[in-house]
Amino acid sequence: MSAKTKYTDELLGDLRVIPDFLPSPDELAFREEGVKVTIALSKKSVEFFKSEAAKHRTQYQRMIRRLLDAYTDTHSRPLTARSTRTRAKAARVG
Repeated sequence: MSAKTKYTDELLGDLRVIPDFLPSPDELAFREEGVKVTIALSKKSVEFFKSEAAKHRTQYQRMIRRLLDAYTDTHSRPLTARSTRTRAKAARVG
């Protein structure tokens, strides 16, 4: 038999409310609109993604799609002040 839990009236310390960070069920069910495309990929790329997809029990096309989405997210961010100056400097030199 397990030991009984003994409760006390001592303070619990620094407690704080954590905001709800989980997405709503509507957000979880959301799927982005897809566009069908035809693309020729190198044999080694397709073999790589098929192999990795098999290891992770997923679809290789889904992995490629997520890779492209991650690339798009990273490279569609606004330019920082530094990169803007660098680009302006390059335009004056060129």
